[in-house]
Amino acid sequence: MARFVTKMRGFALMVHRMLGLCVVLTASIAQAAVPQSDEATRKLAHDVLKELIEINTTDSVGSTTAAANAMAKRFKAAGFADADMTVIGPNERKRNLVVRLRGKPGSKLKPILIIAHTDVVEAKREDWTTDPFEFVEKDGYFYGRGTQDMKGSDAIAVADLIRLKKEGFVPKRDIILALTADEENGKSNGVDWLLKNHRDLVDAEYVLNPDSGQVHTDEPLTLEFEATEKLYADYQVMATNAGGHSSLPVPDNAIYQVANALSALQHYSFPVEINPVTRGYFEAMAKVESGQTAADMRAVLQNPPDPQAAERLSKDARYNSTLRTTCVATMLSGGHAPNALPQRAGANINCRIFPGHPPEEIRQQLARVINDPAVTVRYVNTNGEVTDHAPERKAMAVPPLRADIMKTLNKVSQQMWPGVTLVPRMEVGASDSVYSMAAGIPSYGICGLAINRHDDRMHGRDERLGVESFDNGLTFYYLMLRDLTS
Repeated sequence: MARFVTKMRGFALMVHRMLGLCVVLTASIAQAAVPQSDEATRKLAHDVLKELIEINTTDSVGSTTAAANAMAKRFKAAGFADADMTVIGPNERKRNLVVRLRGKPGSKLKPILIIAHTDVVEAKREDWTTDPFEFVEKDGYFYGRGTQDMKGSDAIAVADLIRLKKEGFVPKRDIILALTADEENGKSNGVDWLLKNHRDLVDAEYVLNPDSGQVHTDEPLTLEFEATEKLYADYQVMATNAGGHSSLPVPDNAIYQVANALSALQHYSFPVEINPVTRGYFEAMAKVESGQTAADMRAVLQNPPDPQAAERLSKDARYNSTLRTTCVATMLSGGHAPNALPQRAGANINCRIFPGHPPEEIRQQLARVINDPAVTVRYVNTNGEVTDHAPERKAMAVPPLRADIMKTLNKVSQQMWPGVTLVPRMEVGASDSVYSMAAGIPSYGICGLAINRHDDRMHGRDERLGVESFDNGLTFYYLMLRDLTS
């Protein structure tokens, strides 16, 4: 434990030094005109995004293989050699594309790996204003499932690599792009599968993951980058009994038991926690926020955190999820006939676990909160298998902040959005970085797409991405890749 604390203190000091470096660099950067993407690249990116949106890549009926083949065709047309492109995966529907932009001959530097999933969350036509699998441009936005999460970033990565190739740019190290399956759902996660079965294709010094991180151009102006992330876990809450005729109701109705369990969970909050990354997050945000919010951010960094400040901040879902483990009911099931007492009722509880806690610890805490021996709490793994006990593994260790990445990130972000504040953050959801970090490859969530804080539609109805945001993101990643590998 002492060694862990020492490492965390060391990391906290590193965060402070890196953020200090950012301030110094910001002051020294002349605000020259940003070299925008050329018209051909913008058109290519637009066409790639349209093509990807209109390829259904949901787990239920879609195919990431179709997306991988379509992008491989574009890379081949741009002059990438067959030897530098691989479409591969565990089955016909869940293949991945790995493409490599070759670096300087004889370079001893390991590659940079960009991971970007092509699968998307399910979407029903009747829920949307537009067809979720039709690319629609209107009112300054691109509409379609995956525009924000994350086919917009997929299209940017494809177009920027092709631009670098056509310009004859030779990076100092290889740049690898992996367009992968099953980040959202499914049993064939592409990053995990590639690392376990074809590590040679994707082995790298570090990972850039545009599925995490965010630019916010509404006030305050910030660019958040992921330095660590929570651990994802699902749990099944289940009640069963003998059932019977609905004309003879009994108090131990399985549906009522599950409802009571969910009510208990709804009124419970996990304890407030602070780690080096979330400390850096609140310190940075306190400088751009104002009034009570800024004061509360400083107050939660006290030891112990101020409980009233934490309570006020927790009313904002973003800050609440940064302060603690969160668990929420996401699916319900129950009953077998409209005129019969339910013999079974259940719910899925989705948790995002604060680093340092294993899923089994959270399972036991959920059981204590529910406090009903008639209700079981079991773990659901990524394959949908339900077990009485959860894994004991914890979230991955926080990777060090690389000086070269921080220097480039600050330089390019100030070119794109003068005055922007860099904010390290803990990803409160989950991303494929969990697999690359588990494989020993430091991973950083960096995305150049600007999303209004009040217009985050990932996984939601009428998902959309601003046209200007897309164009700026295209320029941002191009400049970043050139700077990192020049």
